[in-house]
Amino acid sequence: MKTGENSLAHALVIAIAKVENDPNYKAYIKGRKIRNVVQTLLDETDTDLSSGGGIPELTRFQEHFRQYKIVVYQGLSCDDIVFEGQVDSSKRLNILYDDVECHYHVIVKLTASMAKKYVCKGCNKACTSDVTHVCNQTCSDCTACPPCAFAEVRIFCDDCHRHFRSSPCFANHKQCTSAQKSVCERKRCCEKCGGLQVTSAKHECYKRFCGN
Repeated sequence: MKTGENSLAHALVIAIAKVENDPNYKAYIKGRKIRNVVQTLLDETDTDLSSGGGIPELTRFQEHFRQYKIVVYQGLSCDDIVFEGQVDSSKRLNILYDDVECHYHVIVKLTASMAKKYVCKGCNKACTSDVTHVCNQTCSDCTACPPCAFAEVRIFCDDCHRHFRSSPCFANHKQCTSAQKSVCERKRCCEKCGGLQVTSAKHECYKRFCGN
C-alpha cells in the first residue's frame, strides 16, 4: 500500500487520541502538535513509511500497541477488512484505507460510517442491536468483547432479573452503551413469565415472536 507521507502513523496517533479522550485530539486532526508524536512512534518502532505503509508495517504497529486492536477497512462495509490485529482489547482503532487517494483515515464512528445501527466488535457483523446480537466473540450477558469469564457463582440483578457471570460482568451491564442506556435498561427477564424481554421489541407473556 503506497500512501502519503507517514499517513498510517498519523491515523494511528489520531485514533488513539480519540479513544483516550486526549485533549490534543482536535489539534492533531488539524495537523498541529502531531509531527513530533508521529516521529517518536516511528523511532520507537523502527518503522520507515517513506514508501507507504502496508501489512508488515501494520503488524509492527500492532505489536507495539498491544493495548489496542487495529482494524483497517478498504471500504465502508463489514466485509472490507484488510487487516485485523490479533489482540484481545476492547479499545479498537478503526482505520479506513483509501486506495484512490492512497491515504489512511480515522473512522471516528463505525456505525455512522457504515450506516448501520450496530457493528459487533468481535465478529465484525452488522445487526440491529447489541442486546439481540449473538456470537462467540461477545459476552451473552453484558455484550462485552471479549466475553467475560465465569466466576463460581452467578450474580443476580434485582432490576433486570438476569444473572451475570462475575462482578465485572455485572458492572458492565450497568454502564451506558447505546443511546445513553445500559444493557440493564434494554434487556431484562419478565417478572411474570421469566421470558427474555428486549425493551425495543413487543413482549407478551408466554408468547414467542419471530426474530425476522
